[in-house]
Amino acid sequence: MQDPQIIEADWTWTGARFEQGIQVVISTDGCIQHVGALDAKPTCKLDSQALLPGMINAHSHAFQRGLRGLGETFPDHRGSFWSWRESMYELVERLDPNTFRCLCERAFREMLAAGITTVGEFHYLHHADEASQDFQFDTILLEAARQVGIRLVLLNACYNAGGIGQALNGAQKRFATPTTDAYWRQMDRLAACLDPRTQTLGVAAHSIRAAKLDDIVSLHEEAHRRGLVFHMHVEEQRREIDECRQAYGKPPMRTLLDRLEIGANFTAIHTTHSDPTDMKSFLEAGGNVCICPLTEANLGDGIADVPGIRAAGGNICAGTDSNTRICMTEELRWLEYVQRLRREQRGVCVDDAGRVANALWRIATLNGARSLGLRAGKIEAGHLADFIAVDLATPSLAGWDADTLLAGFILGTGNEAVVRTCVGGRWVYGRNAMPPSLRISR
Repeated sequence: MQDPQIIEADWTWTGARFEQGIQVVISTDGCIQHVGALDAKPTCKLDSQALLPGMINAHSHAFQRGLRGLGETFPDHRGSFWSWRESMYELVERLDPNTFRCLCERAFREMLAAGITTVGEFHYLHHADEASQDFQFDTILLEAARQVGIRLVLLNACYNAGGIGQALNGAQKRFATPTTDAYWRQMDRLAACLDPRTQTLGVAAHSIRAAKLDDIVSLHEEAHRRGLVFHMHVEEQRREIDECRQAYGKPPMRTLLDRLEIGANFTAIHTTHSDPTDMKSFLEAGGNVCICPLTEANLGDGIADVPGIRAAGGNICAGTDSNTRICMTEELRWLEYVQRLRREQRGVCVDDAGRVANALWRIATLNGARSLGLRAGKIEAGHLADFIAVDLATPSLAGWDADTLLAGFILGTGNEAVVRTCVGGRWVYGRNAMPPSLRISR
């Protein structure tokens, strides 16, 4: 058995501030064993670097990385989520297993380079072609994440309707999960394929338009029984809300509140058009909200009521969604800055002391961990040893001090500031050469 690793950076984020002289001991199971001024000999010395918990991407569709740069031409000067969806279907029809694997690996590598150590992969592209029910792409996704080294929560999605009351059509057939029994059989198969150090499962129903309501209820009940998190797109588009009202007499959020026992395992994605009263009920029941600012802006979805969610005590996390741009610090900036533009007010997301950076950092770490059911997002004993190292000499951070470093990193840099990424005690990304004393557990 290998000895524990002892990491020491020039500065370490301890939850509320950066401190010097802090050492982090990592046990052989990939978790943090001790943190503090331990006066031990480090096995990994990170000079001119700051150590922070890795960021958590709570919502991603890795295959959509293949759309980057596409669908950005509008001959009639009009575009929408629905026209973008047609471009997405065209991509799906072109994907073979090898191309799908390459796109997943590319997206996951970019995430590591952006300081993302965990991804909640909301996965609904299951089959290699429209005729098969082979779930081949599920296994490929697990293999891609394992190859790259990112921590993966596979949010395996049920997709069994082409719209409320409509059959699957065309490319949607590659998303098919025909019955909940078939869904759970596949989940049991996937459970046997996981890397126990870095991979777990969660349950997802794509949306109220793409999963039958009775099946959503059944999936959520079984997810709760199994102790699994449950994710779902909710009220991203006004048309979806209108169709839900026509079918069920109420909008999606209220429909879910009336049929499900909402709790801390439920994360609603987007909620860009949610009624404040429904949202308050959802949050009071313990639900989480995941906001994906870059994708919501790219698709013209709308702007979630972040001040209202926060006022109700809501737990907000963040995701890269369509992966048009993979940069979590940029997602966090947009989350705050869009609200400033809309309200002509500065300081929308702040902590009790009025600090924007601390509030945004919680969204990117602890709140994401809660959404994905992980003990992560904090450099503390008993948590996963998932870290990033920030280059203190990067030009975009010039002028920093201990009090401004976090805000400077989130609001003033991009991925260039992240120099190393560690998942479960294993350094899986390094922009520069690793320190000679660094021990890597494989």
